[in-house]
Amino acid sequence: MAISLESLRRGGAASPPRMLVYGVAGVGKTSLAAAAPSPVFLQTEDGLGVIDAPTFGLLRSYADVQDALDALYGQQHDFQTVVLDSLDWLEPLVWRETARINNWSDIEQPGYGKGYLAALDVWRGFLDGMNLLRAERGMGVILIAHCDIRRFDSPETEPYDRYVIKLQSRAAALVQEHVDAVLFANYRVSTVKTDVGFKKQVVRGVSGGDRLLHTTERPAFLAKNRFGLPDSLPLDWPALAAGIPFYAQETAPAAEEIR
Repeated sequence: MAISLESLRRGGAASPPRMLVYGVAGVGKTSLAAAAPSPVFLQTEDGLGVIDAPTFGLLRSYADVQDALDALYGQQHDFQTVVLDSLDWLEPLVWRETARINNWSDIEQPGYGKGYLAALDVWRGFLDGMNLLRAERGMGVILIAHCDIRRFDSPETEPYDRYVIKLQSRAAALVQEHVDAVLFANYRVSTVKTDVGFKKQVVRGVSGGDRLLHTTERPAFLAKNRFGLPDSLPLDWPALAAGIPFYAQETAPAAEEIR
């Protein structure tokens, strides 16, 4: 394709967002996604529970996931948001598809991590399908994942534990590159020290029940966003949507940062 100065255009146009929401079990990740505009769910786990939302049912293979993406791309519908629930239950389907393509018995057969490296091609195919729905069908994308606690070897400090996305590390990095926001959902937690005698204290965590959505990275967790969101928000769709340009015209002003 010939490129000329006439083809220049300005960036900054509001596009449907691509978001990854991960966090602790039961905090309300699926409920948050169900509150997005006209969602449709691609379920790789049975996590909807009593939430009333359109779904293709439980997708038990990568081919099922691809068929659902093809249906959303090629058929007429009024859905505005596609939700994948969840990435870590999609991962075994990606591994099986990778093994099938390469005629391996399983993802470990080639050894030395080569199977997980090959799986990135299948992950890219899935992410490309999501991006097509965003670019050509105008759909927002929400990817849901569980979290894990893993050791982080920092070049600046002693190693420490942090919350991360519950995916193989290469796959997690690839997904993070493809989204506009990585949002960590958790309860607000404080600590209380209790004397147990003999000059000893026990420290325990206490949750007040508040659910927060963290939008920028901290030592304790991964997060990012390209929207200039406050560092923390209530785990609530209107509060989140108010800070995203694509939705901002339909929502109240962005919620103030929670301190």
